[in-house]
Amino acid sequence: MTIYQYGEQAAENVLIQLVGEHDLPTVEDEVREIQKMTECPFSLIAAKVDAWNQELTPWKAPAVYGTEDFGDGAAQTLEEIKKLCVDRSKTYYIGGYSLAGLFSLWAAYQTDLFSGVAAASPSVWFPGFIPYMKEHEIRAEKVYLSLGEKEEKTKNPVMAQVGACIRAGYAHLQTSGHLCTLEWNPGGHFKEPVLRTAKAFAWLMNQ
Repeated sequence: MTIYQYGEQAAENVLIQLVGEHDLPTVEDEVREIQKMTECPFSLIAAKVDAWNQELTPWKAPAVYGTEDFGDGAAQTLEEIKKLCVDRSKTYYIGGYSLAGLFSLWAAYQTDLFSGVAAASPSVWFPGFIPYMKEHEIRAEKVYLSLGEKEEKTKNPVMAQVGACIRAGYAHLQTSGHLCTLEWNPGGHFKEPVLRTAKAFAWLMNQ
């Protein structure tokens, strides 16, 4: 894991975002978008993982696109993330896009370190994840969920469940008394990920 830091290093609000190599060129754009949406000072830590399908998923599952199966490396990844959250005078938010959004949701079930979760277009179609949400208690106070309106319109039978899954997850979080929102965005999964992630983090800080 490689760490990159942006924003105001002394700020009370710390945004921790799991990213891949493909995300790094646009992180500064995302920081600027967040700054447009909130007056809250913040720093952003981009934690780059090297094996996206291995390091961000909590249990093994067969590939649903391509040939690369999913691993069970999320627990080890979370241990590395915890090392970034040692100053308890700060408020930590965790988030990310796609599988990084899934990881962030799962991480908030493991620890109370995070005040909020920014799950932008999270891969909640991941096998077994919605039952996991319903069987456990999330430990973050605030949860932002989003999805593109066209994401569930795919020929892939597993990924086509993403709409039903996120609706079920959102409904469960609402009944459990957490501050939660679900925002629908135009387009499919690959439309405006920078803006979607920025909106997620800004919402958490503005609540």
